[in-house]
Amino acid sequence: MKLICLTMTLLATMTASAQQTFTVNVKNPLKTDRTDQPVVISLEKYGEVRSALVMSGSQEIPCQLDDINLDEQYDELCFLADLKGKEQKDYTVTLYADGEPRTYPARVYAEMLMRNDKVKEKNKHNNYVASLSVRGDCANSYNLLHHHGVDFESELNGIRIYFDKRQTLDLYGKFQKRLELEATQFYTQADQKQQGYGDDVLWVGNTFGLGAFRGWNGQEPTMIEPVKTRTQRVIAYGPLRTIVEVIDQGWQAEADKPAVNMTLRYTQYAGHRDTDVDVCFNRDVEGYRFSTGIINVKGSTEFSDKKGLRACWGTDYPSTDTLKWSRETVGLGILLDEANIISEEPANKDNYAFVVGTKGQHMTYKVVYCSANETFGYHSAQEWFDWLKLWRKEAEQPVIIKL
Repeated sequence: MKLICLTMTLLATMTASAQQTFTVNVKNPLKTDRTDQPVVISLEKYGEVRSALVMSGSQEIPCQLDDINLDEQYDELCFLADLKGKEQKDYTVTLYADGEPRTYPARVYAEMLMRNDKVKEKNKHNNYVASLSVRGDCANSYNLLHHHGVDFESELNGIRIYFDKRQTLDLYGKFQKRLELEATQFYTQADQKQQGYGDDVLWVGNTFGLGAFRGWNGQEPTMIEPVKTRTQRVIAYGPLRTIVEVIDQGWQAEADKPAVNMTLRYTQYAGHRDTDVDVCFNRDVEGYRFSTGIINVKGSTEFSDKKGLRACWGTDYPSTDTLKWSRETVGLGILLDEANIISEEPANKDNYAFVVGTKGQHMTYKVVYCSANETFGYHSAQEWFDWLKLWRKEAEQPVIIKL
């Protein structure tokens, strides 16, 4: 009896600590060195995964497990690869059916905060939430959340998304490579400015800002209305990538077509100034017309390669209510798949716009920006536009991943 019990105990222990190990080969197809290249592995075929370890030879590589559909099961493993030109590396991945995800220093940050008007200091809110949904007839969703919507950052950037019909991306510019939004909460105080913190660097109004996704009425962009409900939520907090979603249920995008449910997913990787945008619908939207683009910053210089890369460089006050700060110079960029472009619209006083569409239920694009305040970035239109051409080349030739 004791032997049987001991055997059963051993079997239970072995099952609980079951692990799977495999090799991931990552290759850089370009001649240029590349850092922080995302490697994302679906865990669908690996069963229950509770923790993971990634090694490059004898070196442990930070990794992240993400529950994408929020069902309490990890769906993806992510790590970042550094590769010299044409280099390829083997990474050893071990998945464990027990334990907890390993912890690593945070290189990204995301937060949602309920507004608290009783707090005197603008950047002292701590009413953290993971998700917020409102009905389409909510009178003022814009002021429900502190900094007016979810925000996220890498060491190089900081973005907030307005929680209203505009769903605009507004921008935070930095002087140094570091995480700052937990401290400033997008409203940098005078003492923080003296310490070298960044702040809001863009006035967006009703424009696209940096790549907001909108409808199109045949002549101009339309807002995300009417909707039955709108939601913002954080899917992943880091340490290597943040994932946030904006969900519009029952959006009547075109009056003569069925309403759609749309999910906009924004993924921000550590070490990146660009952000990935995934647009997903609950039905085939072939024949629908949408729009996106970037704001025409006052007096800005435009760049377009007429193949989906469009950008500008310009200077304006960051907002109508923060004139205590000086005018800010920014470079903006958007990169679309040519297959999704219906037309590239002429610039007007508000936007550099595209009319876009997709066959099926999904499309993707990328947005990117820089602030001239950066000690590490770009300080002229020509520098910015030259970098964007390289950015496009890297986006079109991602690292090659083989399991």
